[in-house]
Amino acid sequence: MPEEPVGHGHGHPETTPDTDWRAELRAKGYRLTPQRELILGAIDELGHATPEEVLAHVKTQVSSVNASTVYRTLEVLEDLGLVRHAHLSDRAPTYHSVAGHEHFHLKCRTCGEVVSVDVEVASALTDRLRSDHGFVVDTGHLTVFGQCQACTAT
Repeated sequence: MPEEPVGHGHGHPETTPDTDWRAELRAKGYRLTPQRELILGAIDELGHATPEEVLAHVKTQVSSVNASTVYRTLEVLEDLGLVRHAHLSDRAPTYHSVAGHEHFHLKCRTCGEVVSVDVEVASALTDRLRSDHGFVVDTGHLTVFGQCQACTAT
């Protein structure tokens, strides 16, 4: 699968607004509260977002939602397997929906660009870690830091 550039504020083309996370939430015994729906919707729309970015997005629709609600809800949604997080900086984690393809991230330390990469690209490494060490990599949390092609060319 080809690399797909992403950044804050850009959704995934493979994530659709009608993603069936509502049914999954109910099937796992959780109520679909308006706050949960707003926060899941924000993650779907934003693609990759920090809790602060989710909060800012949700506040454009409902001003009464606060930061603690966003943080608690993101934790519940991750426990349920509906969202994942990655550390793309030394600040807050960045959350994304699991509705799209499984991927890991490349983060340019110079310009800040983030690229989503299909997990198959790392299969040689993850296979070797499994065979040599019995270690199963959680690739969805993986972020590789370095320099992008544009920054290494200058």
